Amino acid sequence: MSSATARAGDDPGYPRRVSRPQTVRLDRGASRLSHAVYDQLKERLLDGRYAAGEQLSAAELRTEFDVSKQPIMEALRRLSGDGLIDIIPQVGTRVATYQPHEVGDFFVMFGGFEGSIAGIAATRRTAEQLADLDAISRQIDELRSETDVATRSRGYRLWNRRFHEAIHLMAHSRVMAETSRRMWDLSDFLINTTGSPNPLSPALDERHEDHERIRAALHAGDQQTARAEMESHIVRTFDVIQEAEDARGAS
Repeated sequence: MSSATARAGDDPGYPRRVSRPQTVRLDRGASRLSHAVYDQLKERLLDGRYAAGEQLSAAELRTEFDVSKQPIMEALRRLSGDGLIDIIPQVGTRVATYQPHEVGDFFVMFGGFEGSIAGIAATRRTAEQLADLDAISRQIDELRSETDVATRSRGYRLWNRRFHEAIHLMAHSRVMAETSRRMWDLSDFLINTTGSPNPLSPALDERHEDHERIRAALHAGDQQTARAEMESHIVRTFDVIQEAEDARGAS
């Protein structure tokens, strides 16, 4: 391992291992309330619990969360900035809707970015980080035996984020990791609100095989292959969404 890599790995301001998902609870303190509402609503949007174009009533959300108008509106404004909802003056708030070509364009762009991260990660990863990635991959492998479609789909979404987060940490670049996190939120949203529900569930075996090729390239320190396999994996997501929708239409 180079001295530059060692310094990156030893940076106390940057985590070396994948963080554990944290349960979000509403903090009644005013400074945290809007953040908690935002976190709860964003998780619902990423899970596909709201349909594209569905109206969101601020009044109903106030009642549900038992909060004043201010934290609801602050949370909605943040979600609008994330591209997850649209706030239409004099009309109201609705879940964002994207045209198919826009979804395809996003995954082409996202694929190039994630491919760049994977290529860099192949040159900077540590043995500890590779072991962490291996452990996550085993969890995804076990998920393949799950028969409940919703459980399988949500489990893959969470473990898939962990898998890619582990690769982001290998790159030792906070600017890349933070930029990618925002793109991953939009990716999960598009997957779960575009077309068929749970579109990645039937493709889990194929997605896991993609991960295994990426993981092998990272272990080998093969920058070119890691980049190419990651980019193909992400871009292919749009095809998986379309295939699931076609299958639903044919049934």
